[in-house]
Amino acid sequence: MTPTLTPGAVPLAFWRAILDGAVPRLDPACLPAVARSAETVAAIVARGEPVYGINTGFGKLATVRIGAEDLGTLQRNIVLSHAAGIGEPMPVPVARLMMALKLASLAQGASGVRPGTLAFLAALLERGLTPVVPAQGSVGASGDLAPLSHLTAAMLGVGEFFCESGRVPAAEALRHAGLEPLVLGAKEGLALLNGTQFSTAYALAGLFGAEDLLRAALVVGALSTDAARGSDTPFDPRIHALRRHRGQIETAAALRGLLAGSAIRASHLTGDERVQDPYCLRCQPQVMGAALDVLRQAAATLATEADGVSDNPLIFSDTGEALSGGNFHAEPVAFAADMIALAVCEIGSLAERRIAMLVDPALSGLPAFLTPRPGLNSGFMIPQVTAAALVSENKQRAHPASVDSIPTSANQEDHVSMAAHGARRLGPMVDNAVAVVGIELLAAAQGCDFLAPLTSSAPLERLRTALRARVPTLAEDRFLHPDMLAAVDLVRGGAVASVAEALPGVAP
Repeated sequence: MTPTLTPGAVPLAFWRAILDGAVPRLDPACLPAVARSAETVAAIVARGEPVYGINTGFGKLATVRIGAEDLGTLQRNIVLSHAAGIGEPMPVPVARLMMALKLASLAQGASGVRPGTLAFLAALLERGLTPVVPAQGSVGASGDLAPLSHLTAAMLGVGEFFCESGRVPAAEALRHAGLEPLVLGAKEGLALLNGTQFSTAYALAGLFGAEDLLRAALVVGALSTDAARGSDTPFDPRIHALRRHRGQIETAAALRGLLAGSAIRASHLTGDERVQDPYCLRCQPQVMGAALDVLRQAAATLATEADGVSDNPLIFSDTGEALSGGNFHAEPVAFAADMIALAVCEIGSLAERRIAMLVDPALSGLPAFLTPRPGLNSGFMIPQVTAAALVSENKQRAHPASVDSIPTSANQEDHVSMAAHGARRLGPMVDNAVAVVGIELLAAAQGCDFLAPLTSSAPLERLRTALRARVPTLAEDRFLHPDMLAAVDLVRGGAVASVAEALPGVAP
């Protein structure tokens, strides 16, 4: 798949495709504006006027004037000095997303880079060369300096690349790919290492994971509702129309669709029925709908950020100016990441409460811990404990990153966004919540087994069949870890979320 990257007009589906392995093709229509931007920088250099980032030092050293003969060295030095990250490397899919985001930003003709520099970055993506970028070291302003410097250093032949043969020294990888190391022109080093693309890539990856998680949690939540013989009355559209929240209305519709035709539900429409279900069942539209609305808002913010230009200074070719501002400050990304973290935390928290409800005979009406012979067998006692542990981890991680700040660069950069680690924590949070939903899937399917020969709805029975093809009913205690991994794999792989694809209200 080779989608066309049209700078400034990129849908979120494009970025998801890049994360999934697509290789972007840059729209050549952007190149004249890029060339004009580079010509503007050349004109500024020729005039000899001091302009930040072109012929001055950086940060606190902005008052130091640099001679024309040293401008190439200046750009190389800023790259090498700023490549000061630490920690484990970025995952390759996220690093490639970062590269594509950087390409989209530079291609808007406001950064002063040459068309050949864009072509070099595009060639790395096309030939499967991904820089090894340590994931720690950015505070989210002045841009994601350290990680983007590692990206740029690899382009210069310094550092390492991931490629088909593994982790290879950068100069060697470039040579095997038929590329000469990049030689930077005026301003190009700063343009490449400044910006929010590292934080935005991680935030987008977290967003896409959270969207898939939400769909899966809706499906499994519906199965848990049937396992507990819960009521679908709380999903009545009249209730949600009165409150007017879009997400709540649509998730209630999705839950109704998932439960439509359930013989389990039909069996207790009258007679011995709880007056009200626990909140974990009854308030699913309110909690999941709120999470859906929050994810939509975060998606809008990140779509705008991905379409923007966030380095500094910016080049305006129509007037021949280089204007210094603060577009590198990643506060919008930090806020979006915090919103996603809250949604992920609550989705997992509600799922864990449904597991706890199912294993409690006083609440579910099912055998204790979902085992036919409780006492001799512990059943789902400890999987619920594991879910509780994962939810608690997510609660700790969900503390807003954006409220933190620490001055850097001798107080020149005195307020920072912390978007980088705010976005990085989303992947582990989504993984935790996916595991919780996987455990819930096991518990909900086990609960429905006790209600045989009654069955759930057609889509939920297809899901149970898929699970039972890999995990048999738990009749007696056994080694549960493989069962849990299989269920989590179904959630992570999209098999669970796909059950809801034809329903309204499940696609942020």
